[in-house]
Amino acid sequence: MKLTNVLGLLGVAMYLYGCYDGLFIAPADRFMGDIQRIMYVHVPSAWTTMVCFTISLVAALGWVAGLVRGKAGDGRWGWDDWLESSIEVGVIFGGLLIIQGMIWAKPTWGVYWTWDPRLTTVAVMELMFIAVLALRGFVEEAQRRATWSAVVTLVAYVNVPLVYFSVQWWSSLHQAQSSSDNVDPAMQLPLAINAFAVMFIAIGLMGLRARLAGLTRVALLADVGGEA
Repeated sequence: MKLTNVLGLLGVAMYLYGCYDGLFIAPADRFMGDIQRIMYVHVPSAWTTMVCFTISLVAALGWVAGLVRGKAGDGRWGWDDWLESSIEVGVIFGGLLIIQGMIWAKPTWGVYWTWDPRLTTVAVMELMFIAVLALRGFVEEAQRRATWSAVVTLVAYVNVPLVYFSVQWWSSLHQAQSSSDNVDPAMQLPLAINAFAVMFIAIGLMGLRARLAGLTRVALLADVGGEA
C-alpha cells in the first residue's frame, strides 16, 4: 500500500478521535462557550490549506527548474501531477476553511463575513488558486499547460504569507495564530491531533489525485500516440 494511502487512513482515524476529544472531553471556552469547539476543525483546515499550497509551490519550482536544466524524461511530469493535485486539495480545504470561519464569525462577530484583513487575504488566496485550475482547463497542450500553471502558481503563492502575517501586519478582528501561548493546555491535545489528522488526510488525497493525473496522461498518450 502506498505511503500516502496509509497516511490518509491514519488521518481519518486520528480525526475521529480528535473530534471526539474536542467535542466531549475538552472544556468549553470561558468566553465563547461551545462555539469555540469549531476551532478543532477550523484551525487544522487553515494549516492544511497553506501546506497544500506550499506543496504546489515546491512542485512549480521543480517543474521550472527542470525546464531551466533542459531535463527530459517522464519523471518531470511528476511535478505537474503534484502541482495539480495539491492545488485541487488545497482549494477544497480552503473552501472548508471559509465556510467554517463564517460559522464561527456569526455568533462571535455578529456577521458571517466582513472585509477583515485575514478574511480578505484568504478569499484572494482561494480565488487565485482557483484561477490556476481554470487556466489548466483552458490550455490543452500538456507542456504549455504545465509551464503556465507553474508560473501562475508562483504568483498565486504570494498570497500565502500575506494570509499568515495578516493579523500581525494589519489591525484585524481575527485572533492571532493558535499556539501553545494562546490555547489552553486542555485544548491543545485535540487541536494537535486534528492538525496532523487533516494534514495526513490531505496528503492521502493528494497522492490519489496525483496518481490519477499520471494515469490520465498515460491514457491520453496512448490515444494520440505521441508525447504529452
